[in-house]
Amino acid sequence: MAVTTRLTWNEEKILQKLLGNVSLSLLYKSSVHERSLEDMFNKCNHQGSTITVIYLPSCIFGAFLLGHYPQMGGNCSSQNSFFFSLNNTKTTEFLNVEPQIDSEKLTFYSSNETIFFLIPHKSKVYIGHSLRIALGIQPITSSNYLECEVFRVEGIQDVKGYIWRITGVAQYRNGLLAELRAHKPYADLVSEINILLLGPVGSGKSSFFNSVKSVFRGHVTRQAAVGSDVTSITELYRIYSIKDGKDGKSLPFMLCDTMGLDEKEGVGLHMDDIPHILKGCVPDRYHFRPQQPITSRHPTFITSPSLKDRIHCVAYVLDINCINSLSSEMVEKFKQVQKIVLNCGVQQVALLTKVKNYHGVLQKDFLNMNNSMTSQSQIMKIQKMLNIPISKILMVENYAPEWEQDPLKDILILSALRQMLRAADDYLEDLPLGVTDEVAGMSQLDMCD
Repeated sequence: MAVTTRLTWNEEKILQKLLGNVSLSLLYKSSVHERSLEDMFNKCNHQGSTITVIYLPSCIFGAFLLGHYPQMGGNCSSQNSFFFSLNNTKTTEFLNVEPQIDSEKLTFYSSNETIFFLIPHKSKVYIGHSLRIALGIQPITSSNYLECEVFRVEGIQDVKGYIWRITGVAQYRNGLLAELRAHKPYADLVSEINILLLGPVGSGKSSFFNSVKSVFRGHVTRQAAVGSDVTSITELYRIYSIKDGKDGKSLPFMLCDTMGLDEKEGVGLHMDDIPHILKGCVPDRYHFRPQQPITSRHPTFITSPSLKDRIHCVAYVLDINCINSLSSEMVEKFKQVQKIVLNCGVQQVALLTKVKNYHGVLQKDFLNMNNSMTSQSQIMKIQKMLNIPISKILMVENYAPEWEQDPLKDILILSALRQMLRAADDYLEDLPLGVTDEVAGMSQLDMCD
């Protein structure tokens, strides 16, 4: 009878992505094989790289080892290993995991500290202080585990930089999250940055909001409706706030979603609506009418918006796969939109979505984009069309059909958001010195007229 893992399908996919899209082959399962260290050792030794997974009632965690298990009665010092937690798909600072096997237990050390050790014949795991903090579990030192499984990891690419890539992604992602959570708009002129998403039907505007929310929520979510209709799915103007976690505080930025642009007149977002959106005159949940733009006579029209109501950054959202086939009419419409945005003095960036080769987009330091051959022509066309610096042309792959998160995809999404916030800060810094929120808002209104 085949031995199957305790991992759910979704958990196994998360773990494979955490380890770089590898394949996993189950070697040992404590509830099926003998609960002895010798049996565990015999099944896992000389199998190459492995992950040891421990199941507790409250969490799933373990350790990855690049290379063979240590010899019985010995240990191996490995700088190519790390601890992981499956519940929050993170790696920790325990990078130099050193396993050791003696007559009755398997111990995982890091910097001379015991991270955890197993006593298979008792089905017990002893958890060190640092690991308990990392897992966020009750302050216990030992617990009976539900299951222990060991997998062979197959399909590792670029072994030399493998560990750095895996742990580097997690650390850089967590650093971006911390930076964005702590962001404060320039000079505290506003409490929240408003980012307007503008683009053709199906470009990925609503999906970008869903993706940002998913990263901060900790799982994929789809609050905004998305689709592939020839007409815009989005008919309401939505000002979305994003919380840090399900019940966390609201983050210091809003994403404003609009009806899609269309190359035909009388279809899609009306050009005359855009100045009112930029000024902050359009209320949340306003229903767009392609042939009848909002006016000051509308009952919900905001007649005296302040700086906090205004748009502080515009992101032109485009499907990277459609850029080379943009019609002349759509290019002309973008230029009309950009003229309106520039007249209002609002900062702008371009956001290219549906980047399928996103694993190759970031350079090894995660700080810069690779202008790969697959995206070079699209980037140059957008740079020429909108006259936007290449540093403000951002690339992402939104969460669309997936149900599990990808840390590298998160980095691109968070990096794009960071650049938008920086552009918004440039806008705020460029305002006249010494103005109040109300005065700044009214003076900027005049610029759009």
